[in-house]
Amino acid sequence: MKKNKNIKKTLKRLWWFIWESNSIGSWIVNIILAFVLIKFIVYPSLGFVLQTSYPIVAVVSSSMEHTSDFDGWWGSSGGWYSNQAITKEEFMSFPLKNGFNKGDIMVLKGKKPADIKEGDVIVFKSKRPDPIIHRVIKTWKEEDTYYFHTKGDNNADSIKNTLLDETKISQEQLIGKAVVRIPLLGYIKIWFVELIQLFIKR
Repeated sequence: MKKNKNIKKTLKRLWWFIWESNSIGSWIVNIILAFVLIKFIVYPSLGFVLQTSYPIVAVVSSSMEHTSDFDGWWGSSGGWYSNQAITKEEFMSFPLKNGFNKGDIMVLKGKKPADIKEGDVIVFKSKRPDPIIHRVIKTWKEEDTYYFHTKGDNNADSIKNTLLDETKISQEQLIGKAVVRIPLLGYIKIWFVELIQLFIKR
């Protein structure tokens, strides 16, 4: 009986420390708990529901930013797409036609390679550490494998180097399709990573 009372007292103190206390220790514990909850419960659950191993990604570059309204952006960047036989009217029907910004969060959904269409925004793996999120410009199939050609809306051309060749991305590299944009929330991850890198360099 006494043992049960001690356990209840300990649990009450712990509960108060986590949810009521305003101490630095309590804040640190809350941050750790939030990280564990998101990393090991929320993230895997979302991945299961959305059928992808990366249900949420933070945008860490400005390669998909539009620095003006659509007409202004097309006036400066549309020539590249016209050369790929993509008209302004076609582009206006694409998902996320106005691009998105560094620091945004993108919610992804797993898609079969055959269901990826021209204009979709996909996330894919490359030899770079972070996944890439760019727009599909062309899709095709060779034997039993689907391939995609992508480009960042804000880039002058598709990237082709030793770390990334986005002129021929295989279906094995595909992670998912962007379906929802949440502005600015990704800066939490960006700042956190930059803070860690700052301590590592010291």
